[in-house]
Amino acid sequence: MQQPVVRVGEWLVTPSVNQISRPGRQLTLEPRLIDLLMYFARHPGEVLSRDELIDNIWMRNIVTSHVVTQSISELRKSLRDGGDSNAEYIITVPKRGYQLTAAVTWLDESDIKDETQVPLDATAPGIAPVVPTQKPSVQAPATQKNRRWFANFWTQCAFLLSLGVLIAMVLLTIVRPHPQVTRSHLLLNPRDIDVRFEPGASCNNWVSQQSYAIGLGTLITTSLNTYSTFMVHDKTNYNVNEPSSSGKTLTISFVNQRHYRAQQCFMSVLLVDNADASTMLDKRYFVTDSNLVSIQNDLFDSLSSVLAQPWPEDMQKQLTRLKLSEAQALAQFYQALQLVSIGDAPSLNKASTLLDSIIKSSPDFSYAFAQKTMVDVLRQSQQPFDNQQLAALNEELTRVEQMPEIQNSAVLYRIKAIDYLSKGHVDNAYDAINKSIALEMSWLNYVLLGKAYEMKGESRLAADAYITAFNLRPGENTLYWIQNGVFQTSIEKIVPYLQTFLINE
Repeated sequence: MQQPVVRVGEWLVTPSVNQISRPGRQLTLEPRLIDLLMYFARHPGEVLSRDELIDNIWMRNIVTSHVVTQSISELRKSLRDGGDSNAEYIITVPKRGYQLTAAVTWLDESDIKDETQVPLDATAPGIAPVVPTQKPSVQAPATQKNRRWFANFWTQCAFLLSLGVLIAMVLLTIVRPHPQVTRSHLLLNPRDIDVRFEPGASCNNWVSQQSYAIGLGTLITTSLNTYSTFMVHDKTNYNVNEPSSSGKTLTISFVNQRHYRAQQCFMSVLLVDNADASTMLDKRYFVTDSNLVSIQNDLFDSLSSVLAQPWPEDMQKQLTRLKLSEAQALAQFYQALQLVSIGDAPSLNKASTLLDSIIKSSPDFSYAFAQKTMVDVLRQSQQPFDNQQLAALNEELTRVEQMPEIQNSAVLYRIKAIDYLSKGHVDNAYDAINKSIALEMSWLNYVLLGKAYEMKGESRLAADAYITAFNLRPGENTLYWIQNGVFQTSIEKIVPYLQTFLINE
């Protein structure tokens, strides 16, 4: 059956091929974005709440609000592509939802054919007017000659006019002292924060502290996403410099600064309000092995103050787990987490070895043991263990389930989800990863949720989960996990939206 076709503003929406088009422009969108646009088109001028959109588009399978927010943002970006950057198609109605403001016209097949056969504009520069063909008739030779003369005359005038316009444009380009800048206005979300990392080109020892800085950024991202009303995007692994709708940016970098008559390398933490470029937080820390925990505590206290966001008790318990008696253990732990984020077999092997040494030096660090168990389960899913390795892994699984500190934790359910996925127990994996997400909103959890949906045969829901994971932590590492974590996933078939980022990376 022929699917309906609708014109939204200047765009012709063809859901059968997941395309929107306008004169000189054609885009292919995610199927879910097409579904969202068609639902708006069926309710023009109505204010649609997030819950209504989730009920009708996502079927309440993923009820997190950031999925809706991201989809609306991507749809707005696509509708503005190639047109007026200031045009508003979908507006946000505070505390109510979203509203389609563009004109909506439903079309049939005859309308579509008429749209595709647009005649050339006879008045356009450089294009001669089209003279209708008439039946030959007997005319006076003088009359025919005059008509040919007039046709040639106007053709030459049109050519000269086009040439004059072209020369004028070239001269303006040469003479103008500054290139013309087209400004696009982004609607900034004050509850969104980008976390970025900048290497310290002027510092000699910043590389040794890189893992700690990136780990600190990841901890901030996961903690605020889980326990606060802010939506944080970990862009410490994302090198693409593109406009962002986030209202705030937190940058962790390494800078040289004079300290006691000498130049020393400091870790700088800068929080900027992008609405007015004002500085909300500016701290510099001299990082040593002995003060890693104190820096972490001071930074979270400072963020709580400037963001007016008190930390709940559960979050404080999470931070307490990282207060280690052995100072070096925390730095090594962040190194291991960075290796885990890379995701390939050599990195996971290094992470397992490093976590094992942490456990030996800090046997009370139960969270490190849980992370090692998770890494070993991942290793086994990629390269099956021999009998001896498998027996050791089973002992780890038994022990981690018996640890009081790990009971009902996100990492424990994540371990179970990976183990179930590798064994093909799809329903058990789905239940386990949803329990983990309820306790921790992290990019890795949403990657595993996508894997569970993919094994259930629900490709669209898998795509939603993968896009959410990439939104939480954009970059090549997350893409690698989506493609290769637990089992191979085809970006082209499951989530073609991310192909753009594959090209950029």
